[in-house]
Amino acid sequence: MSKPSKRITSLLAKVEDRIYLPAEAVQLVKENATAKFDETIEAHIRLGIDPKYTDQQLRTTVALPQGTGQSVRIAVITSGEKVSEAKAAGAELAGDSDLVETINKGEMDFDLLIATPDMMPKVAKLGRVLGPRGLMPNPKAGTVTTDLAAAIKEFKAGKLEFRADRAGIVHVRFGKASFSAEALLENLKTLQETVDRHKPSGAKGRYWKSLFVTSTMGPSIEVDVNALQEMQQD
Repeated sequence: MSKPSKRITSLLAKVEDRIYLPAEAVQLVKENATAKFDETIEAHIRLGIDPKYTDQQLRTTVALPQGTGQSVRIAVITSGEKVSEAKAAGAELAGDSDLVETINKGEMDFDLLIATPDMMPKVAKLGRVLGPRGLMPNPKAGTVTTDLAAAIKEFKAGKLEFRADRAGIVHVRFGKASFSAEALLENLKTLQETVDRHKPSGAKGRYWKSLFVTSTMGPSIEVDVNALQEMQQD
């Protein structure tokens, strides 16, 4: 194992071995984002679920009120006039069978894929290339829709899809180090409310096991989930 750099060692020394109140955690994660670029701030949530059971899976979206601070490249698979509609709404890529073939070759210069329902039979054939990257459109995630303009606008504004992985852990970005502590806290609170609101029906026992926040190049900080849940949004 490589030895931690002096920068990381000094940052780790600032993180006490305790659970932090939400406002404290957000402020500290900002202070520890000392890289020479605007680091992404992420939440890592361990839930008491077993996603191998269908009634314990979590996959949904969250509309972060302060956005993500990142640009999202959107591709749309649709047909007819909706191709031009998607491009006019801000999609970087839009097409029919031509785009399906491009993606099938492994060319995926986008972060999010949206499709209209009529195109799903063609999109389904792309499962081998889209699945491993988490890019397969899904109605629950709002990425299978006929209202392309609204969907594109929402995702460009900061709407995110997230899901629990095989270990029941949710990994999701909720801002940038350049955001104010207040903006990050508002986004984190919205994320918590979304996770609670979409609690799987089959979840048993303790739902939230732990919540950590971190920056791209910084150490993780554990957050008091109960305190976050008790917070009131302004």
